[in-house]
Amino acid sequence: MGWSSKGPFDGIIVTATPAELPLVLLQQLKDGGRMVLPVGKKKQILKVIKREGNDFHATTVESVRFVPLIPGSLA
Repeated sequence: MGWSSKGPFDGIIVTATPAELPLVLLQQLKDGGRMVLPVGKKKQILKVIKREGNDFHATTVESVRFVPLIPGSLA
C-alpha cells in the first residue's frame, strides 16, 4: 500500500476508508508530515494525522462517507 520507494512524503491523502489505520502509510510520512483519511466502517470520521518523530497525533475534522479501501498492489 502506498509508494514506499518514493517516500517519505510531506502529505498523504487517502480517498477510501481502510479497515484499520494503515501503519504502512503512516511509516511513509516525513517527520512533520500529515495524512488525511476517513476512519471507521458505518460511521466514518475524517481525520488529519500528524507525525512528530515516532508519535502520531490525530485531529477529527467531520463526519464523512467514503467507499472502502480494497487491498491490492500497484499495477
